Amino acid sequence: MSRIMGVDYGLKRIGIAMTDILQVVASPFDVIESVSLKKDAAKIVDIAKKNDVSCIVFGLPINMNGTQGEMAQTVRKIIEEIKLISNVDVTTIDERLTTSQAERMLVCEANVSRHKRKGLKDKIAASFILQTYLDMKSNKTL
Repeated sequence: MSRIMGVDYGLKRIGIAMTDILQVVASPFDVIESVSLKKDAAKIVDIAKKNDVSCIVFGLPINMNGTQGEMAQTVRKIIEEIKLISNVDVTTIDERLTTSQAERMLVCEANVSRHKRKGLKDKIAASFILQTYLDMKSNKTL
């Protein structure tokens, strides 16, 4: 069985999460520096290939009022780049508040310093995105 990858796409950093081979649990995997849409897409596809990924789940940043802003359009653009260079399935889910959840967890529960939180929160947010997708999939709400 292949893995599913979760992505929290940002203009500075990209958080990556990965499932286990049974596609049950999402775990933080890596953080990569964002360079450009084309290079970021190539790097994401490379990680997907190396880890036998069959589906990539992007968090789509929806505003609190339900609208899609500039960052949502950027996520859609990188998805299009990935589709041009790969045949891996790509989907999105609403990622509202995942980064703030990750930040809160690192501060309140893990007591991680501000310096160490930078990269950690991105891959933890990606794991929240991916676990939400897995939960919705198992509950057949997708």
